[in-house]
Amino acid sequence: MKKMLVTFVLLLLLITSFQTITVSSVKSTQDSEELRLQDMLMLMLTPYIQKDLISYYQPKILKDFSPQVTPWMIEVIETRRVNDFRSFLLEITFEIEPTDGGHHIPVGRDRMTYQISVGPEVKLINHTHLKTYEYPSE
Repeated sequence: MKKMLVTFVLLLLLITSFQTITVSSVKSTQDSEELRLQDMLMLMLTPYIQKDLISYYQPKILKDFSPQVTPWMIEVIETRRVNDFRSFLLEITFEIEPTDGGHHIPVGRDRMTYQISVGPEVKLINHTHLKTYEYPSE
């Protein structure tokens, strides 16, 4: 099952990135094939993102709860092939605002780059914590 999931992610990356693609900062207001593929990709990567965010945020930043990933709070910055055309070593960089999970209050902002390769394998290769937001007290 896990291999099928990662294989699907690889296929989505192949479909959406024949060369390096830089995503526009303009937010889409209409559904499109590209947006659906991006959303599917984010859903497939969510377990990896969640695991890596928890290991970074707890207990250093958050002590009482784990950061949660919401796919609509992920902005794809860049996708690229590491080698030449049609190589199967790909990278995706995105910025994410993990939330508290219950009220969807952002707790920070992070830039993460994953390498996706044959195997299938999904590996975090860079995580930059950009900002910690002050969480409102109860």
